[in-house]
Amino acid sequence: MDLPPSVIKLGIPKGSLQNATFELFEKAGFNVTGFERSYFPRIDDDEIQLIMLRAQEMSRYVEDGVLDAGFTGYDWIMENGSDVHEVCELQYSKATSNPARWVLAVPNESAVEKPDDLEGGIIATELVNATRNYFNNKGIQVKVEFSWGATEVKARLVDGIVELTETGSSIRANNLRIIDTLLTSTTRFIANKEAWRDQGKRTKIENLAILLRAAIDARTRVGMKMNVAANDLPTILSLLPAEKSPTVSPLADTEYVAIEIIIEDKIERQLVPQLKRAGASGIITYPLNRVIH
Repeated sequence: MDLPPSVIKLGIPKGSLQNATFELFEKAGFNVTGFERSYFPRIDDDEIQLIMLRAQEMSRYVEDGVLDAGFTGYDWIMENGSDVHEVCELQYSKATSNPARWVLAVPNESAVEKPDDLEGGIIATELVNATRNYFNNKGIQVKVEFSWGATEVKARLVDGIVELTETGSSIRANNLRIIDTLLTSTTRFIANKEAWRDQGKRTKIENLAILLRAAIDARTRVGMKMNVAANDLPTILSLLPAEKSPTVSPLADTEYVAIEIIIEDKIERQLVPQLKRAGASGIITYPLNRVIH
């Protein structure tokens, strides 16, 4: 498909990251439709064409120039040995904002306690190259076999598995235990090196990165406003963990000021009662769409 030179071909990971990625685009201000039925979803930006591909193969297509840019995990960039430009790290995944881990696991009843105990054994995994490198670097001789999925089930058919986990719940549910972590991975926004040298495409990619990172930062923060008596201002300010410095504005009643800040949502419930006791009134908190540093 021939596209105008200003249009970037952008790879969206199909599968576990798909919904989280589209939610992030919507939070960043884009409207994406048609991804339930098509590998070419529509986006309300004439300078972007979306193509859905598996995260496992994304970095190869970006490296080859089939795509100008795309989203994939750091694990698959390493697995494929892809030579791409990393635009930025994006802290989001299918279940949480925590990094995903590739872990070496064995059944709870196994006698294996450490990686060396697997000498001469068979390891099943989807992450074949990285697993081979891990054991080679340790000088441990094992046979690494590719697993087409449901790797946890194979843990009792082979000697060990290397599997991806975010929370560890699937590992525990299958009565497995982790004996080491091979790789920690987060989502990366990557670009083809030739596309990155094209000033027009680079600007578009950088703009997109700014908006997406702002949307991610907004997920964990809230805005807060309150009214404070001028006499109580020093005490209130001492309680506030503002991003830089809180905004303090005069009110019609000169004995009071208004304060506005951005805080992490996890401390909101602890902070509000403290502020109330210190004299703040009219306290409001509100969600944020984007936070740009």
